[in-house]
Amino acid sequence: MSTGFFWDERTFWHAGGNYAFTLPLGGLVQPLAAGGLPESPETKRRLRNLMEVTGLTRDLDMRSADPASFEELLRVHPEHYLTKFKETSDAGGGELGHHAPFAQGGYEIAALSAGLCTAAVRAVADGTLENAYSLSRPPGHHCEPDTPMGFCLLANIAIAIEAARAEGRILRAAVVDWDVHHGNGTEAVFYDRDDVLTISLHQEGNYPLTTGGLHDRGRGAGKGFNLNLPLPAGLGHEGYLHAIDSIVIPQLEAFAPDIIIVACGYDAACSDPLSSMLATSETYRQMTLRLKDAARRLCGGKLVLVHEGGYSEVYVPFCGHAAIEALSGSDAHAPDPMAKSFTSRQPNPRLTAFHKKMIDDMSKELEL
Repeated sequence: MSTGFFWDERTFWHAGGNYAFTLPLGGLVQPLAAGGLPESPETKRRLRNLMEVTGLTRDLDMRSADPASFEELLRVHPEHYLTKFKETSDAGGGELGHHAPFAQGGYEIAALSAGLCTAAVRAVADGTLENAYSLSRPPGHHCEPDTPMGFCLLANIAIAIEAARAEGRILRAAVVDWDVHHGNGTEAVFYDRDDVLTISLHQEGNYPLTTGGLHDRGRGAGKGFNLNLPLPAGLGHEGYLHAIDSIVIPQLEAFAPDIIIVACGYDAACSDPLSSMLATSETYRQMTLRLKDAARRLCGGKLVLVHEGGYSEVYVPFCGHAAIEALSGSDAHAPDPMAKSFTSRQPNPRLTAFHKKMIDDMSKELEL
């Protein structure tokens, strides 16, 4: 078996408008010469290009996929939302939520993004592939059942999980979201359920502002199966690995999933314009290796990384390459040109020790 890489050029053609960065145009907000939203195709396209140049693609099973079907979307999203999305898309595009604009054809591209994720989960769940990476765009972890937001138009990972469950490929899934923003959409879909464990590691007070609290643990049957870790700004490499080792891995072990899916955002990286977390490409390599080992022990190695955020066109490709190197075990390597600089910017040992104690206190407070 091998590592699959699911991608499609058409997803790079998704477009939004009427924004300068995250601010609506108008008044004193001027258009940007480089375009609108920070969620652009170039972070993904440059990752794909870097993989081609280093030879990493030759060690992967490169695939595309069909768009998610209407039936597959309906398992997560109500018909009235899908109908409105399609009608607006056909009419030239628009915006139905918060910071989630789309152009004509946006519905079809979003369904394709969800289809890539669904195909990756399906192939890993049935053992066709050992593990996989889905270069999905637009992303999905902020999209709630009837509310798109934060550049996300369909809940890609939730759609994939529900398809795999409906087809009898899995019973229990764990989602680890290390995007710097809270995975409120995935949380909303599974908040009442005990068959999907959702864990979100995110910068405290970033986005969305009203979700992601430490004590939001699920409801009803889902009580205890949702876990939020609102992390302090400037956490850095060692802090992220401590959170993975001391909280995420033990929770995965206790849950014993059939598959682990990562909402793989790279926006906690040092140079990202939407965060202040100081992660590096090596952080993503090491987090991937840790979850790969956990998947090997807990669920036969079944691990899928699904691309979410990350807004530095220069640095995302190196973070993504490091994660996919680790996922696949490939010898193809892309040396991080910012490694020396970003290592020097890591928090000092005293601050790191304080951050680790904060994480340990979260664990104690929640009695994990």
